[in-house]
Amino acid sequence: MKCPSCGFAESKVVDSRPIEEGSSIRRRRECMSCGKRFTTFEVIDHIQVIVRKKDGSKELFDRSKLLSGLMKACQKRAVSAESIAAEIETELQNSLRPEVTTSEIGEMAMQKLKAVDEVAYVRFASVYREFKDVETFMAELRELRQTKKD
Repeated sequence: MKCPSCGFAESKVVDSRPIEEGSSIRRRRECMSCGKRFTTFEVIDHIQVIVRKKDGSKELFDRSKLLSGLMKACQKRAVSAESIAAEIETELQNSLRPEVTTSEIGEMAMQKLKAVDEVAYVRFASVYREFKDVETFMAELRELRQTKKD
């Protein structure tokens, strides 16, 4: 890190502390040449995940779109849509895959909802899987019931 006063390339870290809920670090540095102190900030550089939609178009992952669908499914339920959206976003970032499909994201959401709240899961699945009639809905409920027994 170059000193802003003299331009010397070496400095030592005097103090370091996390800020903004641990998502970045504030460091106090001291120039090894002139002795002046300065502050730097480090933040995590996130990979931009591209989402391939059903029609073939592509766009950047937008957590708010996922959160919107999850909030509708979790309405009046004791489930945190925000935490599920954060988990999915973290998993996408950690996978280091530059591109995912909307169906992969939908399946991840359904898997997480199924584990925490069956009603929220069925609500999300009914929209995501585009249930056309009551029979399709009932088939999903039967499958859910069967996996619960196993």
